[in-house]
Amino acid sequence: MKEVYDFLKAAGTYYLATVEGDQPRVRPFGTVEIFEDKLYIQTGKIKSVSQQIQANPKAEICAFKDGVWLRVSGELVRDDRREPKVHMLENYPQLKAMYSPDDDNTEVLYFRNAEAVFYSFTEAPRKVEL
Repeated sequence: MKEVYDFLKAAGTYYLATVEGDQPRVRPFGTVEIFEDKLYIQTGKIKSVSQQIQANPKAEICAFKDGVWLRVSGELVRDDRREPKVHMLENYPQLKAMYSPDDDNTEVLYFRNAEAVFYSFTEAPRKVEL
């Protein structure tokens, strides 16, 4: 998992894919943390991405760096506890202007039943279980 986390941090931006009805939705994200041995991301509950995840938790993220791309697929699970929110915001202090661990909007989600696969044009795909 650390290798996946390090790749996503180094890439800076990854793209999160969800579905809304039968329409795929993709948008850039940048938050990623490991908390209690799980890979977490962060968003706001008021955003459409949050409603899409709650309706269908299957999601995939994709990042690209130095000729290698990574896809992480699985189910995103909301964690309403204060501790993972604090952890995320401490590691992304720029978000504290918009989010708080005590507001009704901050949402952190972790991947469950997930796998990560590293791809490139020069090597065979390499799978990492999360």
